[in-house]
Order: sequence, then C-alpha cells, then structure tokens
Amino acid sequence: MPATIKGEQVQLPFSAAAQRRVFGVTELNDAVQKVFEADFRSISVSGEISGCRAASSGHYYFSLKDKQSQIKCALFKGAARYARFKPQDGLAVIARGNLEVYTARGEYQLIVEALEPQGAGALQMAFEQLKQKLAAEGLFDAARKQALPKLPRRIGVITSPSGAVIRDILHIFDRRFRGLHVRIFPVLVQGEGSVEQVCAGLRYFSEHWADLVILARGGGSLEDLWTFNEEAVARAIAASRTPVISAIGHETDFTISDFVADLRAPTPSAAAELAICTSESLLEQVAVLRNKALQGVRYCLLVSSRDLHARGIERAARLIHRQLAGLAQRLDDSDEKLDRHRRSFFDQRRTRLADLQKRLDSANLQLRLSRIRHRIDLATRQLMQELQKHLQTHRHRYSSLTLHLRQLSPLAILERGYAVVHRQDGAIVRQATSVAAGELLRIRLSQGELEAIAREQDGER
Repeated sequence: MPATIKGEQVQLPFSAAAQRRVFGVTELNDAVQKVFEADFRSISVSGEISGCRAASSGHYYFSLKDKQSQIKCALFKGAARYARFKPQDGLAVIARGNLEVYTARGEYQLIVEALEPQGAGALQMAFEQLKQKLAAEGLFDAARKQALPKLPRRIGVITSPSGAVIRDILHIFDRRFRGLHVRIFPVLVQGEGSVEQVCAGLRYFSEHWADLVILARGGGSLEDLWTFNEEAVARAIAASRTPVISAIGHETDFTISDFVADLRAPTPSAAAELAICTSESLLEQVAVLRNKALQGVRYCLLVSSRDLHARGIERAARLIHRQLAGLAQRLDDSDEKLDRHRRSFFDQRRTRLADLQKRLDSANLQLRLSRIRHRIDLATRQLMQELQKHLQTHRHRYSSLTLHLRQLSPLAILERGYAVVHRQDGAIVRQATSVAAGELLRIRLSQGELEAIAREQDGER
C-alpha cells in the first residue's frame, strides 16, 4: 500500500497480500522507522519551542509548533552541550536532526542534533545566557586579567587581511612608533569556519612570538559579530598567556570577547593607539624622570649639607660640601654628556632614516619609469630631428638631380623647337641620304608626333 509523505508516494511493505496478514506493533514501528531513515535524515525544521522540559539527565524534551500543528522533539545531552543557548518556551528556532519512531509509545519525533536561534531576539537571549554562564565562572573578573606591556615590540593582529581594519591599524602603528614588529594572523571574521580560525590565531600567539595580541573586526549586525560571541572564542581568549585587546565593531557594539579580553577598545583604530604610545611621549617621560632624579639628588645633597652645618662640623662640612659639589658637578657633566649622546643618537637615526628614504626613492619603480619615459621622449625628439635633417638633405639632392636630369633630357631640347625623326621601325634618322623617297617617317615633337613622307633627298644640307 503506497503512503503519501511530503507529497511523494513511498512504498510501504504493505502489498496486497500483506493486507491480509496481522502485523505486530513493534514490526509496524520498525517498518515506519525504515521509511524515516530513507527519506528524513538531517532535515531542518523551523518553529516555536513549546512545552520545554529539562530532564535531570541533561536531556531536553519539547515540541516545535506553528499555527496549525506541532512535532515532538528531543535534544539529548551530547548535542545540548554544543548548543548556543538553552531551549526555552516561546523561542523561534531552526532544529536540524533526524526523524525517528519512539517505539515505546508509537510516536514519531525529531531527534535534534543542532539548534540555531531564529531572529535577533533569540540571539540576544543566547548572548545573555552565555554572558551569565561565563561571568559565574569568573572569566570576566578583573583579577584574572593580565596587564598590557608598556612598550611591546612584537604585536600580533588577528583579523581579516582584506578589510579596512588592518590598514587602519598598520597606519596608526607607523604614525605613532616606527620599528614595531607586527605579524598578522589572517582569519574569517564571520560565517562558517571563522570560530575555528580565530581560536587557532589566539592559540598561536599565546604560544609563540607575540608580546600583545589585538583581536579586531569592523562593525556589523548582531549576526555579523556572532563569531565573537561564541563560547569557544571566549575560552580561547581566557586561556591566552599573551594579553589580548578586543576591538570588535563600533563603540556601541559589545561582544562576549570584550568582557573576557584583558582590555576592550571601542574601535580597531583605538586598539592600535592603546597598544603603543608615541615615541614623542616616551621621550617626554624619560625627560620628566631625569629631571625628577636630578631634583631628588640635589635635594638630598642640600639636606645633607645643612644637617652637617647644623651640627657645627664646619671642617667636615666644607670637606663634604666640596665632595658633594664635585659630585654635583660630575652629575651635571654626566647629564650634559647624556644629553649629547641622546642628540647624537637621534641625529644618527634621522640620518639613517633619510638615507633609507633616499634608497627607497631610488628603488621606486614609478620614479624609475618616469626617468625612462623622459629618456625615451628625449631620444624620440632627437630621432625626429635626425630624420627631418636626413629627409631635408635628400630632398635637396633630389631637386638637384631632377634639375640636372631635366637639363640633359632630350625632351628639353625638343621644347626649344627641335624634333626627332624616326623610321617606322623606330630607328632615328640622322642623315638625309639614309632615307629613300616616298618612305613614311614619324616626327617626334615636344608635344605629340607627326607622320611625313620623304619626297626628295639633299645630302649636302
């Protein structure tokens, strides 16, 4: 007997002959289970959770319903451990799993393997549930967070390699403190595989090389930022032995990563500024500390000198005063020498930087191409000048040869009134005696020809 399931006919093991036999209940349930195993594996069903019940074993039992019907579901403990949130009544979800027959009751149900929230409200609830769970474990406590290094030399950045985020971070590093070593761990910042890549980047910088880690991505919706609300990413940040700055989204965006990280930055650009101070501010701090040290030493010397004078030990006081004065002078000399060394050090650095800039400019392909184009233009102009000169010379020579040729041309003689007489075979007549009377002749003029008949000869003329 064919049964219609999802608009398709499925041949159940009920042939015409089978209708006359009696099935056992278990046998019938097993037959239906085979149909489910054939056509209803890894299906996704959307609906609203209703009648949710959490068993002491860790399993969840509930129904998915829409406006017209419902289906029973079971989310066992192993799958529930990886769910983003705990099932609750009223949540709109997408459940993925397999249809199976619960033979004890003869009911079919959806065995849920994965549960995803449907809509921003469900995502926000999942966010709050995970936040409460991690807060209860102490992952947000300030006592467990690491202090950032005051002057990190090696900074690891975990972000997308193609977005504007990494360009902004590198620009700020270059502007604030040159000489930093920055290593980028390229990752997907949303979508499938992004969680695993971000966790791999955190583990890498925790175990290798970096003094500080920046975890960054640009702004987006709650769904776009969800990778940084995953429990796996939060625990990877907490387990990092290297301090982590979280810079996810815009200033108004908050993620679980922000609460777990050692420091939250409102934007990726702000993270770069918080990670490293400027070289100018560092020099100012050194100058302030040096002045404080000098003031402290001078104050101690003054107090010691007054104390000795107060005790009436003038000789000893004078001796000590001279010694202290000598020490003070040596301290001033050392201070001047230190200042000279400081200026010399920075002058050398500036000179080296200028040399490197010149070398960089000399290796600039755009500048080299510009010079090559200039040489090509110059060579082209010179070639055109030579060609014009060459053509002018040949034109002049051609004119001279043409004039000379015209002067030597027989046609030029004909133009002065002379003529050339030909026989019929084309031979030129040079003597009158060579022509017989009555012979037909052709006379070539400057323009055109004439035919004539010889009538008499006169060889003397």
